[in-house]
Amino acid sequence: MKMIGVTGWKDMGKTTLVEGLVAAGVARGLRVSTIKHAHHAVELDTPGRDSHRHRMAGAAEVLVASGARVALIEELRGAPEPPLEALLARMQTVDLVVVEGYKSALHPKLEVFRQAAARGRAPLAQSHPGIVALVGDAADQAIPVFDPNDMTAVLDFALKAAVEVRR
Repeated sequence: MKMIGVTGWKDMGKTTLVEGLVAAGVARGLRVSTIKHAHHAVELDTPGRDSHRHRMAGAAEVLVASGARVALIEELRGAPEPPLEALLARMQTVDLVVVEGYKSALHPKLEVFRQAAARGRAPLAQSHPGIVALVGDAADQAIPVFDPNDMTAVLDFALKAAVEVRR
């Protein structure tokens, strides 16, 4: 299983790039999964629903299953956030995992950078190791720069730059 990251400043279009990579990979017949890192407490459950009530009663994990999807919610209850490697180990084996966030981690990442949204900030690639290409409109960079509208080229590069995940 291979992994590539997507990073960038807030409001640069990271999620749009992840969507494009997933859609382009699926169109090629690849099985693609994603991991999205959030910096705030994420509520994936609806208060008042049975699964939410189970969590509020103290369940360590709640697995909700239907004919359409399965969701596993684990409550950390003060335990440290699991490292990316531990999360990857839990996932099904697929052809490619696209990881959004984890800006400071060392795995290979594509940075989304648009001058109009940068507000005077420089690309992260100048100070963050692991960024192997930019997707956007940054010029004169020491790493490849891709047009965000050329998802074929971005996916081709991502698949070559992706790291094999040891499980």
